Amino acid sequence: MSQHLLCRETDTKVLVALGGNVTSPAGGPAETVLAGLRAVENESVRLLRASRLFATPCFPAGAGPDFVNAVALYATSLAPEALLAHLHGVERGLGRTRDTRWGARTLDLDLLDYGGQVRPDAETLLRWIALPLEAQKATAPDELILPHPRLQDRGFVLVPLADVAPGWRHPLLGLTVEQMLAALPEEEKAQIRPL
Repeated sequence: MSQHLLCRETDTKVLVALGGNVTSPAGGPAETVLAGLRAVENESVRLLRASRLFATPCFPAGAGPDFVNAVALYATSLAPEALLAHLHGVERGLGRTRDTRWGARTLDLDLLDYGGQVRPDAETLLRWIALPLEAQKATAPDELILPHPRLQDRGFVLVPLADVAPGWRHPLLGLTVEQMLAALPEEEKAQIRPL
């Protein structure tokens, strides 16, 4: 039976980025990402499709070992904040601690998109999208921002996202995954390889 048949009509399709670069109770980064992919599923969250695993350079450079990244499409009956809390619980279950912003981690689960919603509003999202890199390193939002404000800048998100939803369109910028990928430097994309 297709996973699609398990979803309710009222479920919302969501995109989640998965990544890790240190060992967890599940094993190395690849095993941890796969364990995280499965652990997200429960009675309220169903996996529809997952990308391949990709080896990606650590971001920011020098912050730790290289990463394993993936993106998954899920269907959920959870509200965005409840889903985010569930994702953080999965991270903790696989050994994630939030000691250093953008530091090494066992598992990082980012809610990229929740049914095309822009939250909390377009102005706030645009302000976070425009935030300079140095400010991004030092500042984290105190509310849920959707879609993820930096997804359009990150090859390690866009390459696996193209595996899962190449036609997905950013609800505020109006760009497809393929258009956002095309805007990234070729040398950045060349460093991202399937495992």
